Amino acid sequence: MRINYKKLPVLFAILLHSIAANCQYDAIAHNKAIVTSGKDIRFTVLSPGLIRMEWDSTGNFNDAATFLVVNRKLPVPSYTITKQKGWIKIATAQLTLAYKENSGRFNAANLHITFQNDGVVKWSPDVQQRFNLKGTAKGLDHYDGNFRKDVGELVLEDGIIAKEGWTLLKDSSNLQFDNSDWPWVTNKQSPNSQDWYFMAYGSNYKQALYEFSTIAGKVPLPPRYAFGYWWSRYWAYSDNELRSLVNRFETFNIPLDVLVIDMDWHNTDSMNVGPDEFGYKKGWTGWSWNERLFPDPDNFIAWLKRKKIKTTLNLHPASGIASFETQYSDFAKRVGFDTGTRKNIPFIGSDKIFMKTYFDLLLHPIEKQGVDFWWVDWQQYQQDKKIKELPYLWWVNYTMFSDMEKNRTQRPIVFNRWGGIGNHRYQIGFSGDVIISWKSLEYQPFFTNTASNILYGYWSHDLGGHKPKADMQQIDPELQTRWLQYGVFNPIFRTHSAKSAFLNKEVWNFRGDYFQAQYEAIQLRYALAPYIYTMARKTYDSALSICRPMYYDYPRQNQAYQFNRQYMFGDDMLIAPIGAPAENGVSNITVWLPAGSDWFEWHTGTLLKGGQVLQREFLTDQYPVYIKAGAIVPMYNNAVKNLEENPENITITVFPGEKGAGVLYEDAGNDQDYQKKYATTLYDGQLINNNTYQLNIHPTQGSYTGIRKTKNYTIQLCGVAVPEKIRVNGNEISFQHFLPKENSGWRYNGKELSIEISLPAVQISDKTIIQITYQDSVKVDVNTGIKNQFKTITALSQELKYKMPKIIFPELLGALETTGIMLEYHPQQFSKLLYDFQKNYNRLPELIQQLNMDEETTAWFLKTLKLNRSNK
Repeated sequence: MRINYKKLPVLFAILLHSIAANCQYDAIAHNKAIVTSGKDIRFTVLSPGLIRMEWDSTGNFNDAATFLVVNRKLPVPSYTITKQKGWIKIATAQLTLAYKENSGRFNAANLHITFQNDGVVKWSPDVQQRFNLKGTAKGLDHYDGNFRKDVGELVLEDGIIAKEGWTLLKDSSNLQFDNSDWPWVTNKQSPNSQDWYFMAYGSNYKQALYEFSTIAGKVPLPPRYAFGYWWSRYWAYSDNELRSLVNRFETFNIPLDVLVIDMDWHNTDSMNVGPDEFGYKKGWTGWSWNERLFPDPDNFIAWLKRKKIKTTLNLHPASGIASFETQYSDFAKRVGFDTGTRKNIPFIGSDKIFMKTYFDLLLHPIEKQGVDFWWVDWQQYQQDKKIKELPYLWWVNYTMFSDMEKNRTQRPIVFNRWGGIGNHRYQIGFSGDVIISWKSLEYQPFFTNTASNILYGYWSHDLGGHKPKADMQQIDPELQTRWLQYGVFNPIFRTHSAKSAFLNKEVWNFRGDYFQAQYEAIQLRYALAPYIYTMARKTYDSALSICRPMYYDYPRQNQAYQFNRQYMFGDDMLIAPIGAPAENGVSNITVWLPAGSDWFEWHTGTLLKGGQVLQREFLTDQYPVYIKAGAIVPMYNNAVKNLEENPENITITVFPGEKGAGVLYEDAGNDQDYQKKYATTLYDGQLINNNTYQLNIHPTQGSYTGIRKTKNYTIQLCGVAVPEKIRVNGNEISFQHFLPKENSGWRYNGKELSIEISLPAVQISDKTIIQITYQDSVKVDVNTGIKNQFKTITALSQELKYKMPKIIFPELLGALETTGIMLEYHPQQFSKLLYDFQKNYNRLPELIQQLNMDEETTAWFLKTLKLNRSNK
């Protein structure tokens, strides 16, 4: 289901208040939503499928925000109350709750709820959920796939949704926030009470996730730059080395948005500093720049700013502040610590004075130098040492995020570890030091998918893996390539590795097909940035993560649960990630394409029928990406080198299909006004008769600081024939061999079998109508893998010249290899050129046999040709 973006301001105008400064949540529900029974029972009807149930013997009900629930002021749904034979019943459109009055604490005898899910479901407190679809875990440190030697198989926490169609959330013993200007942790007032939330959703998992976000808080939208390429490596980089690294990115024309500087940026001393009062040694904690590597941090950061590169520094807030830190004395005075001991000042996250001093003296000065955000790594204890019930990691994530939200105009972002339910409000996760292996790559798609079930959709993995196995001496280029390609279709795109001399993951260290595939992967990530950012806004609005399990859209189909590594990447893309090494240079995958749509296999140019399971094969530079037929995807071109600004050039990519739509979301990129100040542009298209396709660019709705009043559009229609004519707002535009920059025109891209239309300086306030008319006589179906055959022929031709440099190039092979470029030169010959190509392509095995090559080379050529089958 697509959001109607014309109705967006109405649908999402409910401003849910936050614990932090900019989006205030309100934990007190409307009186009209509340139903009481005696002095000890209170029900709050929050939505037709969501109801709060409270029992407290003292009647001291909780109206404070808790770590789990921060908002209860929701529109009051329609419901009825009836009382009969000592029972009170509350009925909504989705459920009926019955409670036996004056019977006290909730139990199986006095409380039950009924709702529909393939028949009537009756729940009571003794019913156990058996088919939870799981959530996530703290991370994947030292796991090989989902197995760790000292722990065993990874156990995921429960998520919000289950096959049973209901979920019970218990908030009875959770910690809560006080009402101070910086809300702080406080104990629950009535720890022996019952405070439950029951959700009934049937198979509508999307509803459950959205409704959870209405009470537990939205997933904040990260800054736009966060969706670009992050370079990270655990390495003792110096100022000079990082400058050289950035310059190499520019030399190789590789975009870059975020530079992650690991722990060597700061001083540390784990050998000579004694433990703090909690028994923790200095470890990896540090707060002062290491001047041996960064003699002038201000100038270094300023240089990165000129390059439009964002910076994050690694923190391990474990053992506080050591005596050699420059801030030690001032910090000790602020918190009343005895400096005579020269011991570490222990890190006490629950102490508000300590945490205010922590930000004022340690982090804010470095932020003022220009560091954009922090990587909060993990080395510390599980629970706070002062408040035993306080999960330390959860609380550090909250304080880091909320401090940024309170004290900066830029959009808050924290790169952290998963701290538990509710931590989706502090958005980007670091999955940890995973073992470098095919098992790890194979497992990560499933791990990322299930995390969306707890709204923690912004996992950032160490692409390529982190920790090498004992016998590993060099990078496996195929594994690194496939991991990077998978990363393109992740929420966050970040490479990383352990401090090892041979783990050099810079793209320019690879050769041949591996270099080309990795380079193209990074370029594709940036091309897709508008689509990804639009889907990130949808995460904020509707609680749907960018990477979504198949059962969100197809909950009643068994394959949606069986193919648990597959996922939807936003609304229109299906990814079937490669998780195993190739056999004889070919990666084989099994993909389930759901019914209800045809699917365009992007890298091969093949339109496949939905409702089937297929075996597909991919070479190194290909990846299993399937686009819904008719989808319209906003993209950038290759001129984009970072995501700091909205470029004026937008490519609208239309995939084969009779009807479809898409939307472009834009905002200022890195401010906190995105909740209200943003713009959306709707695109839709359909066949209006047998031979004319009409694409509509609707007027942009909304505005934000810095919005451009015009856009330079390139329209790309994939997998189509050469048109007879193209009209823009009723006026025919001309064919050009090269797209004009200042005037409208069109060309045919023979390599991609696509039409490209140039529309410069389009007013965003106007509606633009493009009509593409095709000749009735054209009968060639170009979406049968011909695009892939073009690529195969080019590769074979080049390889043949290297195998047999003195060969007189066969006429048949020459005609095949030049078909694509001839389509560009002579589009009027479209039907003849493709008819001849298809006829001659089938003669290739015979030709290859006649070339007198050795048996091994002949076998390779023939095998490569067999990769091009359509399975329509």
